[in-house]
Amino acid sequence: MKHLFLGLIFLVGLSAIAQQTTETTIKQRFKTELEKENIKSGLLHVYSESRGIDIQLAESKEDSISIDYPFYTASITKMFTATAIGILKDQNKLNFEDKIAQYLPDSLVNNLHVLNGKDYSKDLTIAHLLQHTSGLPDYFTDKTNDGSPNVINQLLMILDKTWSAEELIQFSKEKMKPHFIPGEGYHYTDTEYVLLALIIENVSGLTLDEFFKQHIFQPLNMNSSYVNLKSSSIENKLPIVKFYASQYELSSLKSLSADWGGGGLVSTTHDLIAFLKAFNTDKIVKKDTRLAMQNWVIETKGMEYGFGIRQVSLGELTNTESDLQLIGHSGSTASFLWYCPELDTYISGTFNQLEVSKNALLLVIDVLKAVKRK
Repeated sequence: MKHLFLGLIFLVGLSAIAQQTTETTIKQRFKTELEKENIKSGLLHVYSESRGIDIQLAESKEDSISIDYPFYTASITKMFTATAIGILKDQNKLNFEDKIAQYLPDSLVNNLHVLNGKDYSKDLTIAHLLQHTSGLPDYFTDKTNDGSPNVINQLLMILDKTWSAEELIQFSKEKMKPHFIPGEGYHYTDTEYVLLALIIENVSGLTLDEFFKQHIFQPLNMNSSYVNLKSSSIENKLPIVKFYASQYELSSLKSLSADWGGGGLVSTTHDLIAFLKAFNTDKIVKKDTRLAMQNWVIETKGMEYGFGIRQVSLGELTNTESDLQLIGHSGSTASFLWYCPELDTYISGTFNQLEVSKNALLLVIDVLKAVKRK
């Protein structure tokens, strides 16, 4: 009995040492990123209940911040907008294969998708929008027909401009051309997620931010989350962590109203992990709906896209023998929310800088390597 007791103490000691080594490795890796000149702040939360990991890191070169500070999640928002569509499906208010013309006014749908003289606008489905297979142009980053600035370039040109959803759709209609026939390709575009947000509002009778609040934030106690320029958090009154495009701070610009259903969510690492855990365990949408949302199409090497959710195969992405996968989403501000099924580990955070999204993914990969060695 004495030997058994000593053995247990030894095993517990080894586990504690391994945990300390993992945390030290992750902290050092995080610190190395923050030493880079163009990164002004960072947040990182690594969580695994089964592995006993809960590492929370926050640092800023400018202000004092903690892990509880909300940050701009950018395209992680797409997971929430897609999930809202899934909730409406579970309420039998729509189906993924429904034509979008059923839920949007003619003024928006007319001439939305005209390619080589043929109008495909009435052929567009909700699934096309969710999965970026509609062929619609991206008002943010695609080139305009006349060479005028696209919307992302206008953010810093007209700082106080408030963009309406209808104005964004009209901009894509008038200034850009579709890429392909609906369902016959893949092109990532925020235009689709503005349309999806409008569908959510028209079907539910709620604004997008109020729908998120009633159906996602409140049920999951996501008390620090809100839609930028549209609402405020339920409880957390801490200011948003500043984020940048190069040296330009974007955090307080009214022109960010152009980033809405596809990128306007502000949240914390705690709230985001709570959301993804609930999504994975079918506490937000039904299992059949979740599985339907994980109907993958090829996005690029090592990456596939479902309905507002991305899957990354690290072995294919990095040309290694890794069997690890990530499920979640990333954002242009170097924000990220991932779940690794093989390690039962959640990772969320941001570097608050538009130029370092690749850095964020490399950090996530190194974090998973450290967790796997534990």
